[in-house]
Amino acid sequence: MPQIFKALASIMAWILFIGGLIMLVSVLLMTALSGQLYSVDSPPPMEYYVGLGIATIIFAAAAYTMKVRKMPE
Repeated sequence: MPQIFKALASIMAWILFIGGLIMLVSVLLMTALSGQLYSVDSPPPMEYYVGLGIATIIFAAAAYTMKVRKMPE
């Protein structure tokens, strides 16, 4: 793989990793601050689980991007 593609893959992996981290923290923080995460009256809203799922997919995409970057030519 040419060096330019390795550099672009590294940049993309970092963007995905940081985006996933920001999304994960924001979902946990907003749900906890709104009081819906630790409520005993009702389970957390569906947006909580969807947000965690999307953050997990973004982390998996970052890991796959780094795996593709490390592949030999």
